Amino acid sequence: MAQNLVEKIAQRFTYNLEDGHVVRSGDYISIKPAHVLTHDNTGAVIPKFRVIGAQNIADPRQPIFALDHRVQDKSDENLTKYSKIEAFAEEMGVDFYPAGRGIGHQIMCEEGYAWPGTMVVASDSHANMYGGLGCLGTPIVRTDAAAIWATGRTWWQVPPVAKIILNGKLKEGVSGKDVILTLCGLFNKDEVLNHALEFSGDGIRHLSISARLTIANMTTEWGALAGLFPIDEVTIEWLKARAAFIAKRGASGVPSDVDGGGANPRMTLPRIYALESENLQADGDAYYARELTFNLTTVNPCVSGPGSAKVMASIPEMREQNIAIQKAYLLSCVNGRVEDLSEAAEVIRGKKVADGVELYLAAASAEIQAESERRGDWQALLDAGAITLPPGCGACIGLGAGLLGENEVGISATNRNFKGRMGAASSKAYLASPAVVAASAVAGKIDFPGVTEAVKPVGNIEIKPKMAVDTTSVTILDGFPELIEGELIFCHQDNLNTDGIYPGKYTYIDDFTPEQQAAVVMENYDPEFGRIVQEGDILVGGYSFGSSSSREQAATALQYRGVSLVIAGSFSETYKRNAINNGFLVIEAPELVNDLKSRFGEDKLTVRTGVKAVIDFKKSILTAGGKTYTLSPVGTAAQELINLGGLENWVKSKL
Repeated sequence: MAQNLVEKIAQRFTYNLEDGHVVRSGDYISIKPAHVLTHDNTGAVIPKFRVIGAQNIADPRQPIFALDHRVQDKSDENLTKYSKIEAFAEEMGVDFYPAGRGIGHQIMCEEGYAWPGTMVVASDSHANMYGGLGCLGTPIVRTDAAAIWATGRTWWQVPPVAKIILNGKLKEGVSGKDVILTLCGLFNKDEVLNHALEFSGDGIRHLSISARLTIANMTTEWGALAGLFPIDEVTIEWLKARAAFIAKRGASGVPSDVDGGGANPRMTLPRIYALESENLQADGDAYYARELTFNLTTVNPCVSGPGSAKVMASIPEMREQNIAIQKAYLLSCVNGRVEDLSEAAEVIRGKKVADGVELYLAAASAEIQAESERRGDWQALLDAGAITLPPGCGACIGLGAGLLGENEVGISATNRNFKGRMGAASSKAYLASPAVVAASAVAGKIDFPGVTEAVKPVGNIEIKPKMAVDTTSVTILDGFPELIEGELIFCHQDNLNTDGIYPGKYTYIDDFTPEQQAAVVMENYDPEFGRIVQEGDILVGGYSFGSSSSREQAATALQYRGVSLVIAGSFSETYKRNAINNGFLVIEAPELVNDLKSRFGEDKLTVRTGVKAVIDFKKSILTAGGKTYTLSPVGTAAQELINLGGLENWVKSKL
């Protein structure tokens, strides 16, 4: 049976797969990823690991700890936290990268952890970046990280996969950042939400690894769960050059690998040759839920924002608005590499940052900074007036020096420009390529010389008919119900966020009981919900159910209220993970949601439909109102978690 590349890699890293089972989109699987990254949040994962009763990490070669978020914070509190993480790494024998070595995602790529053809996860949303190297990278939550430390495993539902066909070649002066900003702005109606993306097309071969990493990184902002590039000649040549560099870097003065000297057992020529001969790729007749075709020749330097990566404008449009800036940023995991700094230096060399503008500079890793210094690019940026920061995160996540003040405007080569993320809530942040950021810093306003015409980007999308799935062979574990019955209670709103489901004012009341959680559930969405809902009801929501924050009480409060399960058109992936990790089942059924929207409209926030539903898990069907809907199979990996009451109990059972 044909598989796309996402399914093939997931198949390789599925644990205890039933004989003959071919992994497909929608499957719940138990995964044993090659590696798991945690950064500063390692400090929050450690107590989770201890609480579940774990004493040792199952495979010390699997986790990586990299301190990168609060690297500018020299307070006793933060330094103590960092020391505790380092001591834990030493105790457990885990690879550890201290503050100043670089951003964890960049280290994962530089040091061969994000290896092509493998599956790697991180407790950070930009794990997507690893896809630039043909590595299936995807985010997890902290409880998952603790589970992987303890058992080597967690669960994953294989997402629908979209093919992104990139044709043509970028014009001179156009970057990978311009590509992803254009894609986010052109296809900005959740076309790829919660999908895994596979990039293909004749334009791929013209994109460097740095450009691919940039594009893959920001598939997160586009709404995707993974962004995977093919493993091709460009990938192989980059790996060979990388292996050669590592082999001789021991005497270079660049921080050496944790394995000592210049050695790195992950980045070796025999391993690269084996990868090359394997030629792992998607089957020619593989199924994709949708195909998006995009012409790279129509991409121009552009700007996104403020407030969203999905609001994109051309340089001529921005020039007409005459937007003065106070700060500019050349940093982050998305655009802090050698190629990025070189492009910025080329624009700014011999010039000066405009009066009243502060330009902040940080490399994605210490190694990148050393190479940029060697090339002279770093000095060109310093000569122009750039203010340096240590390799790491910082302003891009609202930490450290250079944050935007009240009503200030900034332009940044980072990946997010949410309101208040980079400073004051009244500030405005725009996103652009390093070259555009550098040019704007010199101009004192958002601009990029030489771009005089706004060219409309060209692309289209085709949604494929849903693939027929054989659902007759779903194994049902002892203790998991074959059938669930209940009345449908309908809450029509799309993008119902976690604050609507469970108000934020209760989130940090540590002794809030299950009964109290149940009493306030959906309070911000509909104060009448608590009176209308009954124990045993099946809640049906709209699309992107559980968006926004990661508070797990938004799942547990419904569970405590007696709701059997939640059905929605789609879920926030974080909400889905928090629900399953707490033993609470959630299922996607967009056709049912559409039918209920048509029938009951949007006049009432909460409706007792009077419709009885029966879910048959063995057949993967839902019957309601005289109609049958096909569901993705709830596999044994998910069933086991539900049976045991969540991931922590599952881990305890394995220990």
